[in-house]
Amino acid sequence: MISFYLNGRMQHVDAEPHLSVLDLLRERLNQTGTKEGCASGDCGACTVAIGEVDADGRLHYHSANACIMPAHQLSGRHLVTVEGISHGDELHPCQAAMVEHHGSQCGFCTPGIVMSLFTLHEHQRQQPAPLTPQRLEAALGGNLCRCTGYRPIRDAALAMHDTPGFRPAWLDDLSLADALATDVGGPGATPDQRNVASRGAETANASGFYQPRSLADLVALRQRFPEARLVAGGTDLWLEVTQQLKDLPQVIDVTRVAELLTVESAADDLGRSGVWIGAAVTYSRLEPLFAEHYPAFAHLLHRLGSGQVRNRGTLGGNVANASPIGDTPPVLLALDARLRLTGPGGSRTLAASEFFLGYRDTALGDDEVLEAIFLPHLAGDQQLKVWKLSKRREDDISAVLGAFSWRLVGGRLADVRLAFGGMAAIPARATGAEAALEGKPADSASLGAVSEALAQDFTPMSDVRGSSEYRQDAAAALLERLLLVIASSAQGAAQDATSPDPSSTDARDHSDTLATEVMLHAYAH
Repeated sequence: MISFYLNGRMQHVDAEPHLSVLDLLRERLNQTGTKEGCASGDCGACTVAIGEVDADGRLHYHSANACIMPAHQLSGRHLVTVEGISHGDELHPCQAAMVEHHGSQCGFCTPGIVMSLFTLHEHQRQQPAPLTPQRLEAALGGNLCRCTGYRPIRDAALAMHDTPGFRPAWLDDLSLADALATDVGGPGATPDQRNVASRGAETANASGFYQPRSLADLVALRQRFPEARLVAGGTDLWLEVTQQLKDLPQVIDVTRVAELLTVESAADDLGRSGVWIGAAVTYSRLEPLFAEHYPAFAHLLHRLGSGQVRNRGTLGGNVANASPIGDTPPVLLALDARLRLTGPGGSRTLAASEFFLGYRDTALGDDEVLEAIFLPHLAGDQQLKVWKLSKRREDDISAVLGAFSWRLVGGRLADVRLAFGGMAAIPARATGAEAALEGKPADSASLGAVSEALAQDFTPMSDVRGSSEYRQDAAAALLERLLLVIASSAQGAAQDATSPDPSSTDARDHSDTLATEVMLHAYAH
């Protein structure tokens, strides 16, 4: 039984473990405003808003793809659909703005676009901020328009905050936030309620979908149901349901496990300072942290997936999934990250490089779960670059991804770590290329040596995203770009130190260096 709110009203629905929010809406609740387009989380036609209460008791809404979200994850949440934000001919401001600015023609994609605008409208209402092109792109980047074009939709987004319209009563109903906050096992629950939730997660859910609230309960369920599938955001697993038409008889949801939702600044087992990230923390929650400490990683998140995907997908899920073309594992390898695995016998920590054993095969035991990922802070002179190559710039799977970390000491490279995705059956470091660069200057001679070494490090496969030859050439080109970036930055720093006269030849050379650096960084994210 799933208990949740739909457009301000409580619902109690029985559902199979593999049922999606989209199928629940259209087939069980006869709410057909939400559309099915791609059934893979790419087009945004099925976008809905999910309301959750934070630790301070405030209700926040985020966009999500209903086609790949497990219906049982609605438990204790508020689901908002396009039907719920208007009343008869009275339209919500985002809907009214779409009408006024001619943002819809055939209407098929419009409900999803409207719901993305609704969440943006709520964010703006709660935390007013300039509606920059970047924020608009982030809010609407996961919604495809098949006929109207994006200019009138953009115009509607810019105008909706000054457009009068209907406001559902539940948006200002404090009792709704209170009800969600005190949901059994929710953030506002008492210890007794959490204990009930923990017991219920193991015994009360006859449907086969389990939602443990503690790490101990998660490990116990893992032991009891070794064949059950673990799910966090569902952005990859649920494609087995929508694309391969699989049934999932037993599913364990990790998104309510308190220990997996923490972000903590602390040392690792090697004594390095950094941050421990719970395996169920979403990409959206990580964006401010990465922007502050790992800017290159933050840029990658915007190419990893749309806002709907980042709101649900998790770093832990991307790692445990162990795809050779996963976007984040190469970055973990470049940073020398650590992983904490927990099972009945306790916890153990290992290097990210020791986790990936073979294609979709990891060091995770049958009775273990990935608890947390440790990212060490970048040293003062340590640099990180991450470059992704894909057929589409936004919301696409990598053909090749390179993540590179290094220091420059006396004009020579040190502590070089070169990691790639899409070049082998697992995310892997190019150890030969690393050795070819260690202690060398970033010059043309080093480029020749590292290219030869890279050819020995990998023998990539050919598939629909790229041939073996393309991948080998692309990886070599990324290393060439890396050396050019390092050399350009070093030259610019040296010229900055001399502060040339603006009219001098040195000044013109400095300007050329900056222009080269801008060009090299243009596609860095």
